Amino acid sequence: MTLASTVLNATEPHGYAFPWALVDVETSGLIPRRDRVLSIAVVTLGPDGQQTGEFSTLLNPGCDPGPVHVHGLTAESLSTAPTFDQVADHISAMLQDRIMVAHNAQFDYDFLAHEFARAGSHLPVSRRLCTLALNRRVDPPTADLRLGTLAAHYGVVQKKAHDALDDTHVLAGILRASLREAARLDLPLPLVSCPPRQDPRFTPKPPKAPCAFRNPGRLAPGGALKQGMKIAITGDTDTARAELVERAVTAGLNVMGSVSRYTSVLVTNDPVSTSAKARRALAEGIPLLDEQTFLKLLGDVRPGTSPDAEAPVAELVDSPAPPPADVTPDVPAPRHEGSASHGRLAGRRVLVLGGLHQDAADARARVVALGGAAAVNLSASVTDAVLLPGGEHDRRMARITSLQLPVHQAEWLTASTATAHTPEMTPSPQVLPRGGVVDLSGAASPTAGWNVSATWAQQTDCEIDVVAFTVDSDEQVSRDEDFVFYGAPESPDGAVRLLSDGPTEQTIVIDLASMPPAARKVVVVAAIDGGTAFGDIGPVQITLAPGADTTRLAQATLDAATTERTLILAELYRRGPLWRFRAVGQGYDHDLAAVARSYGVDIAE
Repeated sequence: MTLASTVLNATEPHGYAFPWALVDVETSGLIPRRDRVLSIAVVTLGPDGQQTGEFSTLLNPGCDPGPVHVHGLTAESLSTAPTFDQVADHISAMLQDRIMVAHNAQFDYDFLAHEFARAGSHLPVSRRLCTLALNRRVDPPTADLRLGTLAAHYGVVQKKAHDALDDTHVLAGILRASLREAARLDLPLPLVSCPPRQDPRFTPKPPKAPCAFRNPGRLAPGGALKQGMKIAITGDTDTARAELVERAVTAGLNVMGSVSRYTSVLVTNDPVSTSAKARRALAEGIPLLDEQTFLKLLGDVRPGTSPDAEAPVAELVDSPAPPPADVTPDVPAPRHEGSASHGRLAGRRVLVLGGLHQDAADARARVVALGGAAAVNLSASVTDAVLLPGGEHDRRMARITSLQLPVHQAEWLTASTATAHTPEMTPSPQVLPRGGVVDLSGAASPTAGWNVSATWAQQTDCEIDVVAFTVDSDEQVSRDEDFVFYGAPESPDGAVRLLSDGPTEQTIVIDLASMPPAARKVVVVAAIDGGTAFGDIGPVQITLAPGADTTRLAQATLDAATTERTLILAELYRRGPLWRFRAVGQGYDHDLAAVARSYGVDIAE
């Protein structure tokens, strides 16, 4: 079956027929701004799914080729290959006016963007499609979403893994099959508009060196400064601000761009200043120092405590973090351990349609309590639908009916028995309730980082952004670069990255091995741009997986209350020497800027 027949058989408004350019690259490493492309293959398809062209070549990167045991490309085999700039024009012509397709597309896109930038050109891609993200929407009954696994599931022959051209031919077969499934399920494609990230200006800034000491608290009246104290400066100073900051950092102090309840002292020459920092310091009772007194105290800064030292008892208590300063929660965040992975709905994935927000949230919570998983979108893994008042008007009902999925009334969730269901035997993630916790210590250590993904229903009148804060034991960032968001999608050390996988899904990738010693937690937050609230969005599903295409370790479906504009989704946090994952689901009425300030990010008022 070709893409043409897929489109002819589709009765919904979503388009599936486009000119495509399928891409696969083999690289010397995982970081686009540092590593290089060693080989590339491009296969072009017409809107009917028929191949119209192909190109592949090895590339001489001019550097060490990296893990030869993975890609099999030695420095000797690449020495006579062309450099990227020698083939850039040809690749550009193949990509022009086509949607770029790849498996884990942001990886390939970012590498190509940096290669084009090095060649003094730009990547001519305005939209891309990730077959990995598409299959997360389709959710086929497979153990994982690796290219080889999907090829076997869809009956696509794979001849040579990690060969760019063969992988691209396999990708073509997976794309055709995935589009057929998307049409069958009435799923819009997760097309991503591509920002100009090939511009070198998008490379993360060199980081401010993290403070090497634990915050000892506030400056005592008449006391001495101690290494690790958080210092903020406001207003005019006689000493140049940059010099003042440099001297403080050299002394072992942690100079912050904003004031929080954890600030040790505010340096100001105007004790009646009305600046935002001064107002916050007054509200929090933060001590003030004038510049000359501060300079005098810099001459005798007392030794601090390393963040690697044994944490205080309070840090070892496994309890949810307090809400950020100046943010009052509307709903308490109960703590639950473990998973509701057994019960009469075990193995089921239930989609709730209709109902008032709180009624729908209660129904999804009931599904989880009965051992099932609450779905956010219609996918191949959905086994049942529950119809609340108004649910019959949901646009997905027509497709649910055509798929002959069981449809139940709300009473089905409170009945003493349920119709027997035998799910396909595929690995199932641990279903966590709100506040549920899972240890990472017993799971396989990922080579490319832990993936925390957030998924929601397609929106038409707002955009949702997922961001992350890497915070210390004071729940504060050590530097503004520890705030990862759309405009700065990677921390300078590469420990935390944001991946945009489409209009309904974004992922935070966390490399625990690269985490600075002072980091105690990574907080993953979703925020809505505009006047829409999470009560209008519906549930947000979060998943945890040790890699982009691996089996998910845990998942949770989170419902905020009604008026929240930001939602803390999850936390990866240290508990002693180990790391844990918590599904949080705590919403706030404040916008993202207010939440970012509460974590110590310097954002203009």
